[in-house]
Amino acid sequence: MKKKPVWSWMLYDFGNSAFATTIMAAVLPVFYYDVAAKGVQDSLATSYWGYSQSIAVLIVAVLAPILGAIGDYSAAKKKFLMFFAFMGMIASVLLALVGEGDYIFASFLLIVGTIGFSGSNVFYDAFLPEVAEADKMDKVSAWGFAFGYIGGGVLLAINLLMIMKYEWFGLPNALAGTHLSFISVGVWWLVFSIPLFKNVVEEKKTKTKRTQSYASIGFKRIGRTLKELNQFKQLLLFLFAFWLFNDGISTIIKMATIYGRDIGIDSTALITALLITQFVGIPFAFLFGWLAEKITAKRALMLALFIYLLIVGLGYFMSSALHFYILAICVGFVQGGAQSLSRSIFGKMVPGDRHGEFFGFYGISSKFAAIFGPFAFALVGQITGSSRLGILSLIVFFLGGMILLKMVDVEKGIQEAKEHTDAKHEVTIHS
Repeated sequence: MKKKPVWSWMLYDFGNSAFATTIMAAVLPVFYYDVAAKGVQDSLATSYWGYSQSIAVLIVAVLAPILGAIGDYSAAKKKFLMFFAFMGMIASVLLALVGEGDYIFASFLLIVGTIGFSGSNVFYDAFLPEVAEADKMDKVSAWGFAFGYIGGGVLLAINLLMIMKYEWFGLPNALAGTHLSFISVGVWWLVFSIPLFKNVVEEKKTKTKRTQSYASIGFKRIGRTLKELNQFKQLLLFLFAFWLFNDGISTIIKMATIYGRDIGIDSTALITALLITQFVGIPFAFLFGWLAEKITAKRALMLALFIYLLIVGLGYFMSSALHFYILAICVGFVQGGAQSLSRSIFGKMVPGDRHGEFFGFYGISSKFAAIFGPFAFALVGQITGSSRLGILSLIVFFLGGMILLKMVDVEKGIQEAKEHTDAKHEVTIHS
């Protein structure tokens, strides 16, 4: 295993996870509720946040498979990764311009930033099978998430100090500290992306003469991949399972803080709890990588999803900062493990010559699915006037995902991918 590309790949997660922690999960939701949506009815502020999340992931869902297919055809995964990464970085910095009542502007920047963050991750994930051998994929994927926890957690801790102890940074008030924290996300993301930009070299491919636009090629490849998915029955079944349970996971990540604010928990306690999640998640991301080797990745993932069911139940009854801290610790136990194992299980069942294209479908599974969780949360909260009832809807996503996951035969899926690659290789030799 080439160490420099692996470390560079993991450092990107170290950098871009700052967007996930500070922007998506901790600081921006509270800022959105208290400042950007000032004057808006409380439950509506929570719903507007949920709708903004849904719009963002809908756009990413439409783009993901196209970008994956084009990335494979043009051998330009790194270029696309850089484009979307810079989009996310710039949107993060511009959030510093949002003031009181600017919730539409805040929602717009959240949407643009989320497109950048998620779009870049389509190509980042597709590099996993290129930087890690098949037998090391679970471990490298888990380490990537652990690095993400560390990077996102360290900057979140600094951002928390900027807001709570703003005078230490020579700032006039907490609002200035919040604005500076948004700028710091863009800078942090940029700095730790540089090693990947320099050291991860895309696999060389035979150049094919292009007679159509990349968009046309992308759409045609998507159509072909959709038809061919029937050849990979286990992979397809896993995608449906992932679609469901990852919607539950992403909704908890995106809605937990603003949900806590809506039920009256202090903003400092909420951000501190998210910080706890980050640092609890570091050893447990490693633990799930180890556990996958001992009991198989699928069983380890099932364990994580069962714990998520318990988390949803706890979330419904939550009423104090202490409860939120307990919830944050529980999420830290399983968040990184569930996501890293999902990525590595999928990567094992992908045909060797179709990484970008199939990880595009991995992206569409996660992003299209992620529309429904925040939307259901927001809609139930708006209709009933209570965010507590919204969180119960997540039980359906986790249970459905676990039932489908139990039906997946990972070893058979790996064999299906191998047979497809071998057959294509034979055709190439004889032609």
